[in-house]
Amino acid sequence: MFLILKVLVSALIIGIISGIAQISPKYGGIIAALPLVSLLSLFWLSIQGETTTELSKFALGVIWGFPATAVLLIIVAISLKSSFPLIVSVVLGIGGWSVFLLLQEVVMKRIF
Repeated sequence: MFLILKVLVSALIIGIISGIAQISPKYGGIIAALPLVSLLSLFWLSIQGETTTELSKFALGVIWGFPATAVLLIIVAISLKSSFPLIVSVVLGIGGWSVFLLLQEVVMKRIF
């Protein structure tokens, strides 16, 4: 039952953001850029009884993934501006995201 509630609330938020994006792509994008998925995840994990230590580890993991996500979005934006189809743009973005995460991991292991 709790899973259904999580799905419904999350879908409602996504639906609202999509509706705003149809009216104003700029503001829809700004709202979508909010860390809503991360905040929802923290909220659901907290309700499920995770410790603050685990919540902190999750939040740090989100920060760890942020640079790669920025790379993904930049690649998608450039690809779409260059008239690539959405699916191609997303696949290229995911590829860039994956490579960036791998490089980030290698660099961070060498530094620390």
